[in-house]
Amino acid sequence: MKRDALVILSKLEQEYLLHAIEAALPVQERRQFFLWSQGPLQALLPHQMMVCMQFGSGDVLQHIDALHSVVLDGDLLRRICHPHDGLAVRLARAARQTQLLPVWNEAGGLAARTPLDGFADELLALGLENFVLHGNGRTAGQDTVFLLFNLPQRPSARHAYFFSLLLPTLHLTLLRLNQRQAQEGRLERPVSAREREILHWVREGKSNDEIGLILGISGLTVKNHLQRLYRLLGVSNRAHAIARGMALQLFEQPPAPLGRAA
Repeated sequence: MKRDALVILSKLEQEYLLHAIEAALPVQERRQFFLWSQGPLQALLPHQMMVCMQFGSGDVLQHIDALHSVVLDGDLLRRICHPHDGLAVRLARAARQTQLLPVWNEAGGLAARTPLDGFADELLALGLENFVLHGNGRTAGQDTVFLLFNLPQRPSARHAYFFSLLLPTLHLTLLRLNQRQAQEGRLERPVSAREREILHWVREGKSNDEIGLILGISGLTVKNHLQRLYRLLGVSNRAHAIARGMALQLFEQPPAPLGRAA
């Protein structure tokens, strides 16, 4: 199916679309957003993983989060969602630079010949053969991009059209959640210098043992610091801790080096 082919929604698809839009209106928390992505969104766009990104002026990544229905290996999640060189971030920037929105991979490769063809081998190596990407383009600094990975079948222009219809809902919902998170950014206590330093190295993809070697402490001590940090930030894993740290602007300045002590 070509990009410009006429897409006519069936009555059932129209009902799914209306339900998805209405169900997103009361979403105020990330848990609700996750449940929405696993329910109403799946009816039109079934997928295993959705990566949500927000970019500010100068194409600076302000937020990245992954919602997934399956347990993912930590290294795979890092390779997809790393804020510096993750596959999702590179795909989003490439698509935004070339204004290829939406973009998806059909049977035999990406839809049409595009500068994103160079990602085909990497997508295949990571087991992410089917994806569709959409975003609101470049604005004054509140740009969002969404990536759906591992659709059960090769995406087509029909999937891209559904995505276009739902994009305003996705965009406004993500901005609303991020704004609320920023407003509720007051923590019970400040993040300590040690915790900031450890979170910095977590963002760089280092393991607990590797961070311990860098800081001159044990991997167990790093784990204990991380557990306290998770409780403080209200998160449950490394990826969410990085996303929360970005929302709280904990990475704006590199952490000051500490002495080699716990």
